[in-house]
Amino acid sequence: MDEPRMLLPLTLILILRGLFAQNESDERPLLRIDQGISFSQDSLFSLNLRFRMQNRFGYLSQLDDTATAGYDIRVRRLRLRLDGLAPSLRLSYYIQLSFSAGDQDYVEGFALNIVRDAMVYYTVSPSFYIGLGQSKLPGNRQRVISSGNLQMPERSYANQFYTLDRDVGIFFYKTVQVGAQQFQLKGAITGGEGRLSGLSNTGLAYTLRWEYLPFGSFQNTGDYSEGDLDWEPSPRLSIGATYSLNQRALRAGGQLGQPLYSPTDITTLLTDAILKYRGWCISVEVFQRVIRPTDPFDPSVRSIYSGYAWNLQVSKIWRRQHEIAFRWTEVCPSLDYRLYQAYWRTRAIAYNYYLRGHRIKAQLYLGLDDRTETLSLRPLRNRVSAILQVEFGI
Repeated sequence: MDEPRMLLPLTLILILRGLFAQNESDERPLLRIDQGISFSQDSLFSLNLRFRMQNRFGYLSQLDDTATAGYDIRVRRLRLRLDGLAPSLRLSYYIQLSFSAGDQDYVEGFALNIVRDAMVYYTVSPSFYIGLGQSKLPGNRQRVISSGNLQMPERSYANQFYTLDRDVGIFFYKTVQVGAQQFQLKGAITGGEGRLSGLSNTGLAYTLRWEYLPFGSFQNTGDYSEGDLDWEPSPRLSIGATYSLNQRALRAGGQLGQPLYSPTDITTLLTDAILKYRGWCISVEVFQRVIRPTDPFDPSVRSIYSGYAWNLQVSKIWRRQHEIAFRWTEVCPSLDYRLYQAYWRTRAIAYNYYLRGHRIKAQLYLGLDDRTETLSLRPLRNRVSAILQVEFGI
């Protein structure tokens, strides 16, 4: 047999043995060689290639007359990620593309958008870097956590209604170390309309986030990964707060949702914390959103969710492979909008089996959703959600 033909599969096997890294970040490139298939040219340019997919089989019972029972069977996410750098120029890049229909932020009248992230970063110093392009805003922790590092198949309803999501503009990240303590400052000045091309006006979005880690950094960037897969030997805590002002927003969720009939100023306040210790993980998020229409605004026609919400998750992992996680979420519209918006509550439990950390895992989810509408005379209805999801990636 031809020797070169034997060397090729052998080389691929040796490369693939080290590919399954646990955590990924959506705030900077992944540049470690063991996190994907890497190529380089003359030590001047590198390319790191990764993919992941989430395949789902689920069932949702009937919620009310507007949401009937049905199956949720699909490829929930299929992503391709490219990272790299040009060391001599202090430049790095991060590109992420999505190929499943439910992962492309489709809005009627606009084209499907496969581009999730497209960033170029400049490293000013080891503790300070800036970026230009499209990426996640430094918002609530669960949204910034990669969907591949979640304990449950989907983020909470609190995140769905009040998150900031992705946007296009200038980003900056600064870390300050004071003894064992760590402070992180993150910010962005962006267009405010998210991933939709074609929407733009004179308003910008301003986002500022502060994080405090009193006991130092987590192992393997665990402050942005759900569950204590690293089994922190001593307590690790991160507390964060975000302020966002989206001036003259054109979408119902700021960076997400249907186009609005008139521009609206949206102010969002987010606080969160995550604690990990010896396999236990507790995370909590609190959201508040206030809107200030710049023109006459009829909330009964197309309303922006205004009010507050919170999400709590508690989990325990054992033998580094088995995990039980619990969730409690509530979404409470403000008094002015309760005639047009629903109150949501979720109670859920999930079991996760990790084969290669978050990169290869199986998830079983069982959730109970309640929704109450003030204008409706229908009694409270419960919707049961049952999901089996498998994630595979490198």
